Parts: sequence; C-alpha cells; structure tokens
Amino acid sequence: MPCHSKRLLLVAAFSALQFYSFAQDKAIYHQDWIDFNKNGKKDVYEDSKQPIASRVDDLLSQMTTQEKANQTVTLYGYGRVLKDEQPAAAWDKEIWKHGLANIDEMLNSLAYNKSAKSSFSYPFSRHAVALNNVQKWFIEHTRLGIPVDFTNEGIHGLNHDRATPLPAPINIGSTWNTKLVRTAGEIVGREAKYLGYTNVYAPILDVSRDPRWGRVVETYGENPFHIAEMGKQAVLGIQQNGIASTLKHYAVYSVPKGGRDGNARTDPHVGFREMHELHLYPFKRVVKEAKPLGIMSSYNDYDGVPVSSSKYFLQDLLRKDYGFEGYIVSDSEALEFISSKHHVATDYKDAIRQALEGGLNVRTNFDPPNTYLTPLMELIDEGGLDMNVLNQRVREVLTVKFKLGLFDHPLVDNTNLADQKVHTQADENISLQVNRESIVLLKNEQDLLPIDINKYKRILVTGPMAEATNYTTSRYGPSNNPITTIKDGIIAYAKDKALQVNYTKGVDVVDKNWPESEIIPTDLSNEEIESMTTGVRLGQESDLIIAVMGESEREVGESRSRSDLNLPGKQRDYLMKLKETRKPIILVLVNGRPLSINWENKYLPAIVESWFLSGQSGHVVADMLFGEYNPSGKLPISFPKSVGQIEMNFPTKPAAQAGQPGVGPNGWGNSRVVGFLYPFGYGLSYTDFQFSNLRLNKKQIRPTDSLTVTVDVQNIGKRKGAEVVQLYVKDVVSSVTTYEMDLRGFEKIELNPGEKKSIQFSILPVHLELLDQYNKWTVEPGRFEIFIGNSSANLPLRDSFDVVN
Repeated sequence: MPCHSKRLLLVAAFSALQFYSFAQDKAIYHQDWIDFNKNGKKDVYEDSKQPIASRVDDLLSQMTTQEKANQTVTLYGYGRVLKDEQPAAAWDKEIWKHGLANIDEMLNSLAYNKSAKSSFSYPFSRHAVALNNVQKWFIEHTRLGIPVDFTNEGIHGLNHDRATPLPAPINIGSTWNTKLVRTAGEIVGREAKYLGYTNVYAPILDVSRDPRWGRVVETYGENPFHIAEMGKQAVLGIQQNGIASTLKHYAVYSVPKGGRDGNARTDPHVGFREMHELHLYPFKRVVKEAKPLGIMSSYNDYDGVPVSSSKYFLQDLLRKDYGFEGYIVSDSEALEFISSKHHVATDYKDAIRQALEGGLNVRTNFDPPNTYLTPLMELIDEGGLDMNVLNQRVREVLTVKFKLGLFDHPLVDNTNLADQKVHTQADENISLQVNRESIVLLKNEQDLLPIDINKYKRILVTGPMAEATNYTTSRYGPSNNPITTIKDGIIAYAKDKALQVNYTKGVDVVDKNWPESEIIPTDLSNEEIESMTTGVRLGQESDLIIAVMGESEREVGESRSRSDLNLPGKQRDYLMKLKETRKPIILVLVNGRPLSINWENKYLPAIVESWFLSGQSGHVVADMLFGEYNPSGKLPISFPKSVGQIEMNFPTKPAAQAGQPGVGPNGWGNSRVVGFLYPFGYGLSYTDFQFSNLRLNKKQIRPTDSLTVTVDVQNIGKRKGAEVVQLYVKDVVSSVTTYEMDLRGFEKIELNPGEKKSIQFSILPVHLELLDQYNKWTVEPGRFEIFIGNSSANLPLRDSFDVVN
C-alpha cells in the first residue's frame, strides 16, 4: 500500500477514535468545569477553586455505599482481566458502572502477555486517545463521574509498548548518579503523562540483604542510605510531571527467610531496630522528602502480622510518623494472603475487614473486581465493617485523584503530542548514559582493558549470554524495542577496525540437571564436551577470549531465588577449559544478583559486571571493552565469597563478619573463609583518582546542628573519568549497638586528566540519629568519625568531630 494511502487511513482512524464517545449529555463539559454528576449545577467537588478537603467531603456525601466500595478496588486492564480494549455497551451492566479506584496496565501491549497485545498501544497518540475514551466513559456513564486513576509499572522505564527502555534497577543503583536518576524518573513520568497514565508503580525501595533472593535485580542494592538518595530522585522526577509515584514494596519484603521466594514470601527474620534502621529507612526518607502519592503494601508478614492489614505499618508509621498523604494499594493478592497464606483471618471477608481497618485503601488482584466487591458489600450489610472506616479509606483515594487534577483535567489535552514526547532521541541518549554508567569493572589485571586493537586482532566471543536477549526486557518495563546482543555489538564494533571476531556458544546457562546440579555435581555430557571442545579450539586460534557468562531471566526475578551463588550450570567448567588455552580471558557477567565467582576472580585477568542492561546492551558493552568510554559504576551491593557467609552485607554490626584468631586462648586454627569478594561501593576505572585535604567546618556541634565536610579529588591518570566520592560516618560510642560505619554521602564527579575539584558534603542531624533503647530517634552526644574514599573498603581520609549538649 502506498505510504500516502497509509497516512490517510491512519488519520481517519485517529479521527474516529478522537470523537468516539459514549456521552449521554455533551452539556456536562463547560469551559472551566465538568458537571460530573450531571445535575446542571457546579457542585463543590466540581469547583477547582474550592479546597481539596471540601471537594472530597462534598463528593463523599453524595456517594452510595456501592460507589464508595468501588473506589477501593483495581481492575487489571485489557488482556489481563478486562476483555474490551474500548468501552462497550455491556459496560453499563458491569460492576464498574459505579466507578473504580484504578485500572492497571491498560493497553500497554506487554510483550510477556500475548493476550494483552493491542493495536491501541502504538502509535503513542493512539493510546492517549484510547485512554481518553475510557476516561470519558467513567465521567459520562457513572452516576457521579468519578475519573479512574490509570496505573502502570515503571521500574525499568515505563511499562509500555516502545517506551524508553532503562536497565534493571540494580544497574541504576550501580550508577550512583542521583542527577541521572532524576532525569530518568522525569522521562518515565513524562511518557506516562502523554500516554494517558496517571500513576507509576516505581521506584522499588526494598533493601536487598540476601543475594539468593530472586528480586535483587529489581532493587537499587543493599544500603538504605544509597537507596533513599536514589529513590528520592526517582520520585521527584516522576512526580514533577503531575503523575503519582507509588513506592514498592512496603515493608520488610526483601528478606524472606533463607532468601526463599515464591510461596515462602513470609517470615522475615529481622529485629525491630534493624527493621527501622535498614528496611524502613528508605521509605521514611523518601516519603518525608519527596512526598510520593502512592505506596504498595507487600505480601509478607512481620513478626506474625501481615503488613497489608497492619495498623502499625499502614497508619501509625506511614501516615502519622512519616506523613504519607497518598493511597495504599495492595500488591496483587496480598489482601487474599491474609486468609489464604497467613491464616490470621477466618475467611476472605474477614481478611477484607482486617485490611481496610488496618489502613489498606485499594485491593489489587488478577481477577474481576466483583470477587472482592461482593464479599465487601456483604460485610457492610452485615455490620461487619464500620462505615467510618470505609469513608476514611475512600477519602484517601479521592484526595489523590483531586491532587492529580483528575477532576479538573481528566483527559490528555493534546493527544498528538504523545508522538513527540515519548521515546525521543534525547530520551534514548539518556538511556544510553544510564546503561554505560551502570557497568562495574571488577578486575583489570595488567590493564588488559580497554582492549588494544593493535595487539589483539583475533577475538573469540563465547558463552551462553553473548546471544541472549530476553534479560534486556523486563515484565515491569517497555517492550518491543530493538535489541543488540553483546555478540552483535562486539562484531559491529570490530567491523571497521580490521578485527576478526568468531563466536561459539560453548555452554548453556544451566545444565539439564539444574538446579539439582548445584548440590549434586554431575559429569559433563557428550554434547557439553563437544561444544566446549569447539570453544577451546577457537580460543586457541584467537588472541583474546571474551566470555559472556551469568544468569538469564529464567534464573533471576520474582519467585526465582537460588540456593547457590556460583555461575549456574557448567559455565565454570567451560571457563576452566578455556583457561588451558593460555589466552587472556575477559569475563563479562550478565546476571541479576551478586555471584560468588572466586575461581574466576583468582584466575581470570579481567572481569566486567554488566548486570541486566536494556536493549542497547551489545553496543554498551562493546564500547566499554574497547575504551570508547571509561567505566564508572560502583557496586550497590557487596559480593560474598560463599553462600555460607550470608547474610553478609554493608553496613554491618561490629564483629558480625569477624575473622578467626587462629592463635591465642580462643584460637585453634581457621575453619572458614572470611571477608567480601567485592565490597560495597567498589568499582575500578581506566584512570586513577587521589583524595586529599579533608576538612570540617566545625569540630564540635550540637545535636540539632549541621556540619560541612569538604574534600579535594584529582584525576591523576591519563584518561577522562568519573569517580564516586563516598563519605562514611561511625558513631564511636553509643547507648545501643550501631553499625561499624555507614554511608552518609556520595557524589559522582567527572574529571579530565590532572583536573582537581573540591567536593562538599552536608552532614545533617538525621544522618547521625539512632533508635535508642527507648525506641526514640535521637542524636546522642559523643564522638563521630568520618571516612572518605571510593568504596567501603578504600577510605584513605579520616577525621572526627564531637556532638555536645
């Protein structure tokens, strides 16, 4: 078909969508207000000049019990629960004729769910029109016209067909670049706005303390201060577009017993003080400082009480202490788990009562809304739920909708702008920068990297992740974007450099007996021996081997915890055979969690941690290997040497990871391996940096004072590079046991060779407080030590100050 004809059909289709409406009375739309309840007059809730609290009170007073109940439930969008892509006549008989709290993932064409594929997801303007049509139906066909909140995921970039892709959150955490995270958040929020979404489920603030857990890849790392700083910027970026940011997963979700995920997402073994100082710290900071409008409650319990029905977590802490003013949505099926998994409710109806009384606002699950609304209405009719409780939960939902402007500007005004504002070239450039800055150089013996193309002309690319693609596309991020594999990225780079690149897979990610082979070793099969032999032969014919190893999306993610942290399958066996070629080997890791690569670290000269990059992974890795840019990523999570050391994290309590005396009254030799394989904050560069001239503006402060710390940083190498300056604080003597030291400041700076800059940090009272023996947050008098360097294990500068009454 000629392009001109295609354009005419496209315009016609858009026009048909634009004017497609179920309006019963067009007179409800006025110049500066909408007659949502169709009564011919401007009610208080329809008046934008009235205070939000007054508007909510007015609307609540007009709502029936059923309409209130409907504002506490999610409807999953097309291809999940909803069967229609656009409003249909049958909707007038559906339960949502009384309204809904939100519709999740509507028309986003998620690649992981073929039934959700929709022609309305792209072009982007077509999606904006389609959501406008759905919103118009709720405005025009429900009695009070209450708009819906269109929610969507966004931790890897917006979860929409061909939106701007971002790497996994563990990659984003590895950038240690708060300015870049703010920009990435702005992209997610902007794209959501122009596509018609009003609420983004991001960022994840879970603190990963057990690398066996499958969702480490979806977190920023293990340190609460680092997570809080990154998460705060993500929220500010998303919400600057007038879009809600919903934090995940509140609370104490990321440490299931033994790192076991799936049906064992309960029973986190975390002490009360540790819970507050580690797992709640990012939520507390981000809620107070960035004011997100949403929170997602988690599946798990804490100390026997399910979080999704806990008044302590949802009201006392979140609303009263932290000052949260948004609404709380359950993770899918978290409400049901109160009765079905935790067994603290007699039945589903009782679970609903407990959740609403506890403070949960909106129930989410992959089933029709009436499966929740029917027992909820029965509960109310039986007098099992106080109407004041329901009114308060609905009030909190409506308040967010008013704050988002859904009662003043419920529709995307100019739908055509979506094609100009979503996934622009500038956005793609930012994505490239995030990917590049997330790569961590773990080892570089004798400066093997960057690769000298004059020395290494014949290169073998091998390993199971060299041709992998699926890890670049998350169920929680964009779909259908172009993907360049690491193999193809290296071949493309070598094309104009007179380099010869060969490829063979060599080994699968896992063997046929995996995961049992992690505990019961098996011999190599004939097929494995043959495949490895081919790799060794090609390696012997090459000058350099690039081995791309790690984990695929099948070994990493939700419900995919592991019992071991070595390279899965027979990958190490293959590396051992490749080493026999005596050719230099660069190990490129593609993985979603720390791996205990002890043999690899000891015997291979160069190791690169790339985590789960997005679709540009091949070009990003190739450019780094050949020196087109200088790696600057730092580990946001430490690597243990063995599963037997877990939990082994930073920060750590005194002597919690102590060695063994070996000699003396309590020493009879050594019986265990100690120490980190790679510590928190660690990452190498192609250049070197020097820290000097640490100075404090005060040596003595009061508990309410701030302190300024300044340090000079110089690039003493021969290449331009970026360094992450890290500041750690130690409370020398305290009334309760504190951590040996903890991160309390960091900044990423770029320096030319020889360039020097002064970096300034502010130490605030909140950075020094502890939860004392009376469970009160306080800054205690005493001495504090300051350490500055480029990782938790490399801190060349040190000073101290005193806090006095």
